[in-house]
Amino acid sequence: MKLAPFINQAQISEMTKKLGNQISQDYQKLLSQDESLLVVVTLKGAMIFGSDLIRELKVPMELDFVRLASYGSGTRSSGAVRFLKDMESSPEGRHILVIDEIVDSGRTLAFLTEHLKAFSPKSVKLCSLLSKPSRREVEVKLDYLGTEIEDKFVVGYGLDFGEKYRNLPDICILS
Repeated sequence: MKLAPFINQAQISEMTKKLGNQISQDYQKLLSQDESLLVVVTLKGAMIFGSDLIRELKVPMELDFVRLASYGSGTRSSGAVRFLKDMESSPEGRHILVIDEIVDSGRTLAFLTEHLKAFSPKSVKLCSLLSKPSRREVEVKLDYLGTEIEDKFVVGYGLDFGEKYRNLPDICILS
């Protein structure tokens, strides 16, 4: 396995700051004085991006996590998604921001969005650091996006291959 530099720490930091500012501006208008934003981070991959992003938010917020798995062999999802860990907070009547590290097929985020909408939240918005539109099987509307990338296998900054490489500070192409 060979790693090639792709997106460095400074670029990631710049994207995160921009996203944090935009999200803060948008939710300052949406949240009433006694409300807080419910931020839901997808585990495990978005943990690092989520940690950095929430420190950029300038609005009251609460933090929760979900962990989802899609069945399938190899690199393709069968389309069946299940919860390994569900949220502890009630999403009912809340403004919700879901943070993911990368959107590939779109199946997992589409599943999670539909699940959350069943609780009648005030809003559900999606934020992802990376998106691979060429791999999309289910259309997902990303409200906040760091950047689109080509169909390359990337690791680092939370992204893994067989649970390895998540701790790399940069995002690298694995070949």
